[in-house]
Amino acid sequence: MERVKRIGSGCYLARCPAHDDREPSLYIRGLDDGRVLVHCFAGCDVQSILSATGLSFDDLYPPREIDAAKRERRPFPATDILRAIAFEALVVVVAGSTILTGEPLNTIDRDRLILAVNRIQAALEAGGLNHE
Repeated sequence: MERVKRIGSGCYLARCPAHDDREPSLYIRGLDDGRVLVHCFAGCDVQSILSATGLSFDDLYPPREIDAAKRERRPFPATDILRAIAFEALVVVVAGSTILTGEPLNTIDRDRLILAVNRIQAALEAGGLNHE
């Protein structure tokens, strides 16, 4: 930029690089939140000014700090989680019914019941619900 002149706190005037500017007509202001405003009093649009300087709109805004909760994405759709829980709940019901009739669970059925409970807990965690 040519003939940049500070005119106040965070405010500058310069020759606009988007047109043949003899007198400074480009107003630049840095805001407290990190954004930068640019305005050409001769009428150049912001995209032309940015293109002439090799900048983009992203350069006028500070990097966003993304909240960790927003950054975390759920890898599974809710319907898939609910289907998995429903199926594993059937395993628990069958095992519970067997125990209520007085029959003991064999090793294979007991292991499957434990797996079902673990899968239900994992599905709840995948859905963002903490089991307690």
